[in-house]
Amino acid sequence: MSVTIDIGTLFGLHGRVAIVTGASSGLGARFARVLDAAGATVVLAARRQELLEQLATELERAVPVVCDVTWGPDRAAVVQAALDVNGRIDILVNNAGIGEPIPAEDEPLEHFEHVVDVNLNSLFALTQLVGREMIAVGRGSIVNIASILGLVASAPIKQASYAASKGAVVNLTRELAVQWARKGVRVNAIAPGWFPSEMTTAMFEDEASNAYLRRNAPMGRGGAEHELDGALLFLASDASSYVTGHTLVVDGGWTAR
Repeated sequence: MSVTIDIGTLFGLHGRVAIVTGASSGLGARFARVLDAAGATVVLAARRQELLEQLATELERAVPVVCDVTWGPDRAAVVQAALDVNGRIDILVNNAGIGEPIPAEDEPLEHFEHVVDVNLNSLFALTQLVGREMIAVGRGSIVNIASILGLVASAPIKQASYAASKGAVVNLTRELAVQWARKGVRVNAIAPGWFPSEMTTAMFEDEASNAYLRRNAPMGRGGAEHELDGALLFLASDASSYVTGHTLVVDGGWTAR
């Protein structure tokens, strides 16, 4: 018996509205481009206005909104901008995040709290706002960008606050998925391994760090930017209509060691 599959419909996002936080550069900008290419209207949320506006000119359908995710009025403005497109929000990609290596014994409590505020508290606050809108229409897909460092220790890099916040994102993903599953809202996460981004620029420019990746990554390298595209489209689209509470690890085998 033959099976006919319309790939365009399965993975397509035509007519849908998406929000991407941390969209001004790096992985966030890439995520926005991928969703735009799949047909979505993308609300670009980040702090750097010039970079947002430049990205918006490169996309077919984009709404740039300057946003500090830690500030409630900015989060509300992003949600309203998305609703203004056609009255609903179909996709939320929680990508905004920060972190820097500091030995745990030296990390100021204020720094730990700030990292958790950006990476976890603000993610929950925006997800709550968007989740209410999705629940009202009985449909939506939320994709949290976690990290392999939410699953395993980051040694030899020392970043307790980042690892703690991303581990919390992984379990928050499960909790929200279970709470909202019967309300039509799916909540999943992507846990990238070592990918080039603003946070990892120094690492990828350092030969010793690259040698470390080549020695320890089962695939012998870090990830390429495009290698998260499929994971994002899968979780954002109807291709994953029976998937919720899942953290999709894209790490070249790092956590399988």
